[in-house]
Amino acid sequence: MAKHSKAYRNAAEKIEAGKVYSPLEAVRLAQATSTTKYDATVEVVFRLGVDPRKADQMVRGTVNLPHGTGKTARVLVFATGERAEQARAAGADEVGGDELIEKVAAGYTDFDSAVATPDLMGKVGRLGKVLGPRGLMPNPKTGTVTMDVAKAVSDIKGGKIEFRVDRHANLHFIIGKTSFSDVNLVENYAAALEEILRLKPSASKGRYITKATVSTTNGPGILLDQNKTRNLTVEDDAA
Repeated sequence: MAKHSKAYRNAAEKIEAGKVYSPLEAVRLAQATSTTKYDATVEVVFRLGVDPRKADQMVRGTVNLPHGTGKTARVLVFATGERAEQARAAGADEVGGDELIEKVAAGYTDFDSAVATPDLMGKVGRLGKVLGPRGLMPNPKTGTVTMDVAKAVSDIKGGKIEFRVDRHANLHFIIGKTSFSDVNLVENYAAALEEILRLKPSASKGRYITKATVSTTNGPGILLDQNKTRNLTVEDDAA
């Protein structure tokens, strides 16, 4: 069993064991139990009632968080010619064709998101072993394989996040930083929740979201009431 720091144990004592908190209560408690000296990331994890081994139960998508992520994403773009210039103008951190593909093939992954033009996907597709496990492979379903690279870069830099259920049926996504207001964190959570609910596979039977937790970097998990989907920024006693 992993040993936790004194700060973690003290933080965990503020959380009532087994209690399920409303989103507003949960993010406030996450902010109060952050154990880092820096501005920690606030993350949500859903356990989904899907079988990710089946293609018709895969849950994957993107959402633009209304208040951003609190982090400026590093975006790499596989493009050449005019599209490369458009990507640079939009603020892409690295842009290139064959040389950049070779760099990534050698193990370079110092970026948060990758975008590619369709004409280069034949070559970029060979980077699956490097990009796939890290969730960085460009995909048309998430808008990262596109001719409009400028829009893709702007969206990602502006707070667009990508999520994908893992092989254990867990889905992770960030909703901001502990320095955000509690309302902004909840509004980001609401935007992500709405999109994830919209993407519920028709083949999924029974309860879709079976468990939800929110936590900060290195902080304890707080159980979220996944059944609360409306009026999330309203106090429970006033709802």
